Amino acid sequence: MTQSADRAAAPMPALFISHGSPDTVIAGTEAAEWMKQVGRELPRPRAIVVASAHFEIGGGVAVTADANPETIHDFGGFAPELYQMQYPAPGDPKLARRIVGDLRAQGFAAGAVPDRGFDHGVWSPLKLIYPDADIPVVAVSVDPAAGPEHHYRLGQALSGLGAEGVLVIGSGSFTHNLGEAFKNMRQGQRRADVPDWVEAFTGWMNDRLAANDIEALLDYRVRAPFAVQNHPTDEHLLPLYVALGAAGEGGSAKLMHQSADFGVLSMAMWRFDHAMAAAPAA
Repeated sequence: MTQSADRAAAPMPALFISHGSPDTVIAGTEAAEWMKQVGRELPRPRAIVVASAHFEIGGGVAVTADANPETIHDFGGFAPELYQMQYPAPGDPKLARRIVGDLRAQGFAAGAVPDRGFDHGVWSPLKLIYPDADIPVVAVSVDPAAGPEHHYRLGQALSGLGAEGVLVIGSGSFTHNLGEAFKNMRQGQRRADVPDWVEAFTGWMNDRLAANDIEALLDYRVRAPFAVQNHPTDEHLLPLYVALGAAGEGGSAKLMHQSADFGVLSMAMWRFDHAMAAAPAA
């Protein structure tokens, strides 16, 4: 990327996307319709960086560095057409190297990895948001053992990218109790009622995010009601902290969409703007 290109790029917010079940891309849900719309409302990014809950690496941070990453179908038991879908967006090796350098400068053990394609946490929401697959994409890993603070700091290390027109996305799930979700899936109850324990957790998270209460959010597993019931393991919430950190200190948070899939999977979507950026109405 050239300095002149960086200056010309429109500043971008960071987003947290609840990507949901792999078949969200074909299901026509409320969340899918929102994702189709949001790409038309945002400025066009010059590149996209996605921290995906399905890109799990322990002990460090991996950054995809291929020029032409493959589409990974990392799921089973869904409609045959999902396994034929491709998302042929280019990678951005130069941006990947820059991210690795930025992360190392902030004390992270980071490295560029070859031959790692786009898992469905990357491609399934992007296929809805940017269906033309013509914007370079780089994926960044999460560490399921490292916790929220690690991922918030990871986002902070990426916070300069938004000013250069790079859209940082955390792709996970606002709630993610798959055992309960599978019960409703087997019964065909995609629009099942949202139980009280999900509403209590999402309400607490929404309030803390709107208040920019970083201390409480980083300690969510202790402070939030029904935290472990909603996230038996928290790899799907960790991308939220990447997006939150990517807005920088004093950023603002806005809930952009809220719906539920199979009753227990909150499909909340959040936008995080840098303190110096005014968020336009969307």
